[in-house]
Amino acid sequence: MNIRRIPILLYVLVLLALVLSACAPASTTPPPTGVVETVVVEKEKVVTPTAAPEGPVTISFWHAYNADVEAKFLEQTIIPAFEAQHPNIKVQAVLVPYDQFRRKLLIALSGGTAPDVARVDIIWVPELADQGALAKLDETMTDFETLKDQMLPGPLSTNFFQGHYYGLPLDTNTRVLVYNKAMFAAAGIEKPPATVDEFLAACEKIKQLGEGKYCFADGGTYAWAVNPWIWSFGGDITDPQITKASGYVNSPETAAAYQFLKDGVDNGYIHPGIKGGGVDAWGGFAKDEIAMLLEGPWFPPLFGSQFPDKDYGLALMPAGKGGSISVVGGEDIVIFQQSQHKEAAAEFVRFMLSEETQLKWVETGQMPVLKSAGDSEVIKNHPFFGIFLEQLKTAKARTPHPAWARMEEKLTNTGQAILAGEGTVQENLDRLATDLDALLASSQ
Repeated sequence: MNIRRIPILLYVLVLLALVLSACAPASTTPPPTGVVETVVVEKEKVVTPTAAPEGPVTISFWHAYNADVEAKFLEQTIIPAFEAQHPNIKVQAVLVPYDQFRRKLLIALSGGTAPDVARVDIIWVPELADQGALAKLDETMTDFETLKDQMLPGPLSTNFFQGHYYGLPLDTNTRVLVYNKAMFAAAGIEKPPATVDEFLAACEKIKQLGEGKYCFADGGTYAWAVNPWIWSFGGDITDPQITKASGYVNSPETAAAYQFLKDGVDNGYIHPGIKGGGVDAWGGFAKDEIAMLLEGPWFPPLFGSQFPDKDYGLALMPAGKGGSISVVGGEDIVIFQQSQHKEAAAEFVRFMLSEETQLKWVETGQMPVLKSAGDSEVIKNHPFFGIFLEQLKTAKARTPHPAWARMEEKLTNTGQAILAGEGTVQENLDRLATDLDALLASSQ
């Protein structure tokens, strides 16, 4: 299909490092950082495409799977299986290193050479959709509603923007509570805390173990770290329509979550590294200095390879007024508006989201996004995916909005000010609400 385009204007300005979807193996940190660039574009205008050409077509699939395991699995197992089922469609896989991905993608969009389909970070979807770069899958795919209903709601929500779905979840992750069995036994704690009140009771017992013993540790006040507490306390960052922060980020519930974190630091329950000084959380956990962490599905294999003899347990996020709610990470699969082979690209999306393919990816450590996956023998027999899929039933995504990078910078700085005692919790959150309202208004 031939598509006529108006070129995209691209202005690139390197601004800041952005927290993304996985944590560094040596400590509790946000997802990997990449370069974030402010982009000003003209939204793409597309005319009705002509009929698809006869014969085989080739679609390009850009991704940032790791080269050693995931990319090889894609090229040696997944793509051959797809092409065997669809002999008229060939897939050209293009591995783009994560730290270069966003920049190369924006340049390709500017030059009219975007891929047909891509695996992108969940926080990029609103920005790309706002630029007019992505196809609306709820209009492009006739079976979209059927596919949509099969997805876990948290990962699915990362694809919704201004009334349309611009992608579907491809793989996912979340954070659950990891607890140190040796420290629990020494403190006389019989089971992991199921509620915030039980968490605080456990912290008081851990504190009695002596100086240098901490109940909990995390790497900072970015959304990946604080949002699970905000949501579990019943608070939020914005209204559901993402039009205002006032009344939400400065609500009594959100304030209670920040007060909880500040009290935890002041009382010696939470390692002071959360104030921005850094913490070797995994090392401290292994040496029985830290009793609890929030970690993702990368923790068991990576921590186990470093500390094979350390015993630990996994449990759900402690529940508060809002329930047990953690944060969603992962990647989405999208089709680009520039693609001349949208039907073929849609077939590849369907294949990647089939239960058979989703469960194949489990052997590489990728978590499936289908509701049905939890009932499969593959997951039931998996050593640790079950607890993460259970947490994903209630997990939420960080605010899906084009201005999110700037919003999170202000959120992080506000958290640091609160923990440092620079003004009251409410004063800081009221200022944050005003700042976020301005960002939301300017992006509408």
